[in-house]
Amino acid sequence: MPKLKTNRAAAKRFRKTAKGYKSYSAGRRHNLGHKPRKTKRQLRSGGSSLVHESDVGRLDQLLPHAK
Repeated sequence: MPKLKTNRAAAKRFRKTAKGYKSYSAGRRHNLGHKPRKTKRQLRSGGSSLVHESDVGRLDQLLPHAK
């Protein structure tokens, strides 16, 4: 039986939480100095950053060792 490997692209984009998987907002990685304060405030993670229930099964396959 081969080892289960984590999909590294998915590991960098999603994080397992108690309620499901959380995705990061686009536009929050770098070059934040020239972006308006309003834009950065609206991009903060909130309740809407949880992955939809229909995609959770796919993420369970991509991230088999998620805690």
